[in-house]
Amino acid sequence: MSKVSEEIIQESAQVRLDNYLRTVAHLGHVEISVTKFEESLSFYREIMGLEVTEIDGDRAYLRAWQDYDHHTLVLKAANVSEVNRVGWRVATKESLELFETQLTKMNIEFSWIDGGSKKALGDAIHFTSPSGIPIELYWEKELFVTDDPKLKSPLPSHPSKYPARGVSPRRFDHVNFMVDDVQKEQQWWTELLGIHHRYFVQNKEDIRLGSWLSRTNIAHEIAFMRNGNQNGGIFHHLAYYLDSPDELLRAANIMAENGIKIEWGPGKHGTSGAQFIYVFEPSGHRVEIWTGGILMFAPDWKPIEWPAGVGELGLEMWGSKPPESYFTYGTKLGK
Repeated sequence: MSKVSEEIIQESAQVRLDNYLRTVAHLGHVEISVTKFEESLSFYREIMGLEVTEIDGDRAYLRAWQDYDHHTLVLKAANVSEVNRVGWRVATKESLELFETQLTKMNIEFSWIDGGSKKALGDAIHFTSPSGIPIELYWEKELFVTDDPKLKSPLPSHPSKYPARGVSPRRFDHVNFMVDDVQKEQQWWTELLGIHHRYFVQNKEDIRLGSWLSRTNIAHEIAFMRNGNQNGGIFHHLAYYLDSPDELLRAANIMAENGIKIEWGPGKHGTSGAQFIYVFEPSGHRVEIWTGGILMFAPDWKPIEWPAGVGELGLEMWGSKPPESYFTYGTKLGK
């Protein structure tokens, strides 16, 4: 074999390795601004049953009882309710530099955030998607550790005890955004960040109504829905996961008894197979509480199409109709 051929093979192998390493590993957290900080904090802590890791000035850091990280949700007191950042952990320590190279090649503006300047995070890269979704990539993040006997679990696999307070979800699950062009947004996230496209819905005009993506084997970690107003990207909801349908019905009762508006549900999505309710927290962000959902293990998974004829079953199997707000309302995207 000639020297030139060996160099070509080595270069090709390096490109494949770089592409393998230049991926995200999983969804890490979402940061949201809230106009009613104390009321929203009370909602997430007392009604949702999340644990508060710490409160630092105008920010609160929260997690579900089996979230291993320092936080999966950040609340920031502000004059506008919006999503400030969606955090993804990358596949390896080297991934951040590979993303820097790729973002530069694509002429995508980005900024480095020094480790320690954000609570519990190491170095990070900030940039936005074509629809304006604010993204954060990081490798290092502090784990949740406690010696508080009220929180510390005797079970080594559990970072904290099951709180039995409010809804008490097991873990942070996913985020959802409404965008003008679902197909374009989905392709960008899949090609740049390596997030697998799992299933999608088309209408009679062959327009993409929704796409659901995940890097792990859960049904989705991020989703894109078509914005019915066609006026740009907005934040649709954040979601937490429960273990069983009876816990979901309990959650619906908890919401009703505490005066929290249930926008839709209980229902069941045909696409993911998950049962759900959607509620609004005091500052106007939509929150989904759900259970179930398909798991995917095939490395060569092909996205499943839900065509117009069965699309309604994909949205809701049991026949209930979502309100118009479900397709038009969301909170703003931060800069």
